[in-house]
Amino acid sequence: MAPTEMTSAVRGVYHITAFSWYAFIVKNLNDKDGEDLPPGIFVYGGPWKYLTFLNLVSLLQMTFFGLAAVNDLQPGKKAESTLSKFKDFLFSVFAFPVGTFVVLLFWAIFAYDRELVYPATIDTFFPPWMNHAMHTFVLPILLGEVLVQPHAYPQTKRALTALGIVGLAYLSWIIWVYMSVGIWVYPLLGRFSAPGLVGFFFFNMSVVISLYLLGNELSRHVWGKRL
Repeated sequence: MAPTEMTSAVRGVYHITAFSWYAFIVKNLNDKDGEDLPPGIFVYGGPWKYLTFLNLVSLLQMTFFGLAAVNDLQPGKKAESTLSKFKDFLFSVFAFPVGTFVVLLFWAIFAYDRELVYPATIDTFFPPWMNHAMHTFVLPILLGEVLVQPHAYPQTKRALTALGIVGLAYLSWIIWVYMSVGIWVYPLLGRFSAPGLVGFFFFNMSVVISLYLLGNELSRHVWGKRL
């Protein structure tokens, strides 16, 4: 097998494996809906109010790797296809920075006071392996993707605009949930005043933007002129 063919084969196996892993995790999470969970976990919006779940399935990790696996099956110059361009945009602007952000922020808050982000009562329903599947393994899988395939990054202005729109949409969603049922998606948010909440949001957005720029630099470092 030629080196190029071997690289393509490894890439294809990697994408299918990652997609299957995330599909398995999402199925396990969906199976929990309807169980006797701690108060407030899946009330109003179910798992769709959690950034962790959105990171796994909604337009991010599972969707990205699914598209990547489909793109691997395309004949000819894959990099020039519309699917490939969309896949690269999804990875560079959302999957890598948001996925990395979820891991870093979760464990930073968890180390400070887990009750603010992942109360101990949840351990009864979500075993440790599932916690790591949602909040740890995402990062090495993303770094693996950086190594197995180059990704074309969009213009920075376009990327930051997209991140800003999605960030505001998510902030609006969690505020709507609070106004509707009186429960913050994450207990930590209840510690902030209105100005503090705005400041926390902008701090998080600055971290996500920094991670986007980091992803771009990592991709350039690994692939250089091949981008």
